[in-house]
Amino acid sequence: MSSRTDTDTGTDTGFGPAEAGGRHATTGARRTEAGTHPAQARPTGPHPTDPLPTGAHATAARTGEAITTSALHAAATGADAFPGVLREALNRRGLSLERVSERLRGRGIAISQATLSSWQRGRSQPERARSLRAVEVLEEILELPAGALRSLLGPRRPRGRTTPAGDEGAALQILGEDSVVEKALGARFRHFNQETSSLVVHDVVTIGESGTLSGISTTNVLRAGQAGADRVIFVLSFDDEAAEPVDIRVTCGRLVEATYLKRLKSLVLEIHFGRELAKLDTTVVSYAVDVSPSETPATHYERWSRTNLHEYLQQVFFHPGALPSDCHRYVREKVGAPPRAQRRIPLSDTHNVHVLTSRCKPGVHGVAWEYGQGTGGTARADGTGGTGGTGGTDGTGDRPG
Repeated sequence: MSSRTDTDTGTDTGFGPAEAGGRHATTGARRTEAGTHPAQARPTGPHPTDPLPTGAHATAARTGEAITTSALHAAATGADAFPGVLREALNRRGLSLERVSERLRGRGIAISQATLSSWQRGRSQPERARSLRAVEVLEEILELPAGALRSLLGPRRPRGRTTPAGDEGAALQILGEDSVVEKALGARFRHFNQETSSLVVHDVVTIGESGTLSGISTTNVLRAGQAGADRVIFVLSFDDEAAEPVDIRVTCGRLVEATYLKRLKSLVLEIHFGRELAKLDTTVVSYAVDVSPSETPATHYERWSRTNLHEYLQQVFFHPGALPSDCHRYVREKVGAPPRAQRRIPLSDTHNVHVLTSRCKPGVHGVAWEYGQGTGGTARADGTGGTGGTGGTDGTGDRPG
């Protein structure tokens, strides 16, 4: 089993805030199949009874209610209206771009995945007759009212692609197109933890007696890039759908959202700092997630970062009854890329390994292990954007698997 957290500004979410966090592998799912439900949470801090967010994305994730134009339009306004609403609708319906392209092709309209991806990121917009017809069919596929998407199209744009915002572009370089983190966050991905960045991240991964992931705890030190920053989002992703969060504890910060997207095998956490930060001010966010027993042992844990981290410390603690025969550290240039810079690391007499990296560069940083006969498994955490969930200093994450 594996899981990851992604953050871009101080979130752990299998994907988390833009600066640090964790990430989990997940795939899209239809709204009727998602089976989403809020994870059991035990928030701590000065305001444990604060209500969960009531925004369009949070509401749909919890109730699976029908998509309405007003709810979607609340997710994006202005120049971001069309791409924002399209992303949100795709996320709610749980349809991959490949599936949408196939459905359009079945209606006699050839629109590539690349074009759909460009539309939902705001790099281009439908303008030609065929594209406008595709938008009308998209409204049917996504079960939107007629005109819900087309009415949001702005004036014709100059030819050529527009460059995504710096933070978004950096996250895309590490995560790739149509990532689990982007699916989990929907319209929020475009501005994922852009107000903060991670300076220091400390991940602790606990492996149980059966070799499966037992829990993850993360501490992020975040710095505000602008005045007014008051929260961070984390995305944690799991490779094994049998592994689900069963308890969430926040010891630094205030938990206001804990939504588990079952079909994406991802947990979205939103943690408030308890105050608004001044520019360049720092804060600390700490949380822990206990995981339900899984049938698949864990074999690795990863964290991705879109920016430099001052320091990253990863510890993995093994149960005495499930000790690995070999452990090594590695780096990936991006999620899914081949590992490089592999190096063996020793197991201590207290049954744990650790990796400490200073001036941690953007990319994916992981620890992998192997078991002898009779035991096996994987755990991975990757991605933080903001901190926690997806992303590194400006987006870091982790994924146990």
